[in-house]
Amino acid sequence: MYRRFVEHRVEEALSDTPVVLIVGPRRAGKTTLVRKKGDEARSYITLDDLTVLAAARSDPVGFIRGLDRAIIDEIQRAPDLLLAIKRTVDDDYRPGRFLLTGSANVLTLPRVADSLAGRMETIRMLPLARAEIEGRTSTFLARLFEGKLRGDQEAIVGDELLRLVLLGGFPEAIARETERRRQDWARSYLTSVLTRDLRDIADIEKLTELPKFVRLLAEHSGQLVNYSQFGSSINVSHKTGQRYVGLLEQVFLITTVQPWYTNTLKRIAKTPKLHFLDSGVLAAARGLTFDRVKADRGTFGALLESFVLSEVLKLMTGSDLRLAPYHFRDQQLREVDVVLERDDGMIVGIEVKASATVKVSDFGGLKTLAEACGEKFAYGVVLYDNTDVVSFGDKLVAAPISCLWR
Repeated sequence: MYRRFVEHRVEEALSDTPVVLIVGPRRAGKTTLVRKKGDEARSYITLDDLTVLAAARSDPVGFIRGLDRAIIDEIQRAPDLLLAIKRTVDDDYRPGRFLLTGSANVLTLPRVADSLAGRMETIRMLPLARAEIEGRTSTFLARLFEGKLRGDQEAIVGDELLRLVLLGGFPEAIARETERRRQDWARSYLTSVLTRDLRDIADIEKLTELPKFVRLLAEHSGQLVNYSQFGSSINVSHKTGQRYVGLLEQVFLITTVQPWYTNTLKRIAKTPKLHFLDSGVLAAARGLTFDRVKADRGTFGALLESFVLSEVLKLMTGSDLRLAPYHFRDQQLREVDVVLERDDGMIVGIEVKASATVKVSDFGGLKTLAEACGEKFAYGVVLYDNTDVVSFGDKLVAAPISCLWR
């Protein structure tokens, strides 16, 4: 069983907060984690049980009234329970009373958005990071801000890096022995998300068109969002396309990364960038196998960029650093794939290259970002498919992708 980055945060939150909610994709390991926290005094309830779900939906207040300390799995299936939990917590504010999980971001639902403000801590849990799979404690984020990245002569490179990216981070997919079986799992997962999880949070017209919509998004992973283009692919409006993207974010299939900008630079793209949260699911959605990517390495760049972003987001879930992720792009198309801003305003930039060599020109975006940030620029790195850390000037280096889990 894997030790998860967020486990210590859950333990801390249960010690001083009445309600703890773990949100993240279905099958990412949330249920496994919360069941480890169960004991005789904390009952376990899953709303995937249709009988239990019917009882919770028909009488939320009565359902909660009989519970003292409980784990409730898949709370998004009966979001009105959150209002009932608020009432009982207001009467009895003991820490650790309710441990909840959600495979959709229920806090974005209007009727429950403010119901537990100040009473609940929300912890995001994504699929397995590479460091979790290897049983390591990654120090990448701290070393990045310190400017102390190290080379790795045992770095995973070449074909093995490609295999690792195609693997993704879902525990059940990783457990399967062949690529075909892993992609079968990923396709089944996509079907479950599109036909079940979305219905828990919204009424969707053109439900049968959503697989086509998701395939289009997969082709645009790592690119700027274009809601009109997305919507037109299934003959819906710009506004509906934007709504669908938002709903797919709520169920943690994709994420949109906001642009970083400053008033010192006037001509900066202010459009979000779209990414799939799991590179294995992304590959399955695009029909990309090891042989196909190896035959056409041009397809690897977008997969690798989404993989790196996902790894960074996973590291953030367990980090004590307060970070916000962005991307950067100016009108001259100089860009930085990932920009991290610390709560004190310090900035680092990460550019991703799917090649074994790095050129001076690969640092154009990072240099533009550094000039815009001035003294707030801490470090810039081009992560590439090799083993060595190579300096390219003050606060600029090329470093192995394996640094992410070292």
